[in-house]
Amino acid sequence: MTADQVAVTIGGLVLIAGIVWFFWLKREDGVQAALTSGGYQEATVLVKGGYTPATIRVVRGTPVRLTFRREETTACSDTVLLDAFGKHASLPQGELVPVEFVPTEAGSYPFTCSMGMYRGTVVVA
Repeated sequence: MTADQVAVTIGGLVLIAGIVWFFWLKREDGVQAALTSGGYQEATVLVKGGYTPATIRVVRGTPVRLTFRREETTACSDTVLLDAFGKHASLPQGELVPVEFVPTEAGSYPFTCSMGMYRGTVVVA
């Protein structure tokens, strides 16, 4: 193996490791939903190439209102599904869309786009 082949092989392995970390191993602490005077735990989620924030922390037994704002036109992001809470919503581009539910049990609950490519998590404590 020549020095060029070794360098390309090492570079490729480093890039593969970076991609694996970014898409599957990277973990965010997430944000704590803010408790409002209306009694809801609220967070706004930007839909643009994924969900930001992708992890939202809430407390069980208190109503949650996640407000989604879609800033892109890809078909994948036009719906959000929160199967664990029996909720789904269409997300028109540029509009604020609230999704409300009451978490009753602690755990991590995913939310996804209709194709499962965009993923987020509601962490209930």
